[in-house]
Amino acid sequence: MVKDGYWYGLPLVLVAGGLFGFGLRWPGTFFWVGGCFFLVLAALVLNFFRDPEREIPTQPDAIVSPADGRVVEIRDEDFQGHPVQRVSIFMSPFDVHVNRSPIAGTIGAILYRRGSFRIATAPRASVENEQNIFTVVGEQGVVVVKQIAGAVARRIVFWKKGYDAVARGERVGLIKFGSRVDVLMEPGIEMRVKVGDRVRAGASILATSSRPNE
Repeated sequence: MVKDGYWYGLPLVLVAGGLFGFGLRWPGTFFWVGGCFFLVLAALVLNFFRDPEREIPTQPDAIVSPADGRVVEIRDEDFQGHPVQRVSIFMSPFDVHVNRSPIAGTIGAILYRRGSFRIATAPRASVENEQNIFTVVGEQGVVVVKQIAGAVARRIVFWKKGYDAVARGERVGLIKFGSRVDVLMEPGIEMRVKVGDRVRAGASILATSSRPNE
C-alpha cells in the first residue's frame, strides 16, 4: 500500500472505532450506523491506495502501460510540433492509481500545468485539465506521459526528478481518486491495444518499438 493511504484511512478507522465505542455505552442505532459508514469508507480508501506487485514484461521492445484502467482513446496528433500516437487511459476510483514508467531510461522534462477539472473521459481533458507532464528517454525513443486530474482527482503526485534513471515498470507517481493518463509515443510503433481494452500499469504492453533492433 502507498503510505499516503494510511494518512487518509486510519483517521476514518479511528472515527468508526469511536462511534462503535459510543454505541456500546449509549445503545442506539445512530452510533452503530455511523460506525459502519466510516468503516466502509475507510475500507474503500485503503483499497484505493493499494500497490500490488506486477510482473514486468522482459520483451526488449515493449512499451508498457503507465496506468491501470480502460483505454478510452487512440489517435494521431501533434505534440510540441512533433507527430505522436496518443493512448488515453481512464482510471476509475476502483483501479490501482500508482503510475509506472512505460520504458527504461532517464526522466527528461517535467512540467506541471494548472488547468480545469473536467470529467477525465472527456476528449478535451487531455488539453484543458490540470496535469503533470513528464518524458522518459530510452532505447524506445522518447515517451511522454501526462498524469491528468479529473473531476474528483485533484492531487497529482510525482516522485521522480529530472535525470533520474528509471526501469521499465518502475513506480513514478500517483493520482488520487480517479483520473486519466495519456501516453504519447513516436510514430512507427506497433500498437498492441485498442479502445475498450483494460490495461494494468507495468504489466500490459501498449505498443512495441523496432528501435532496439535497428
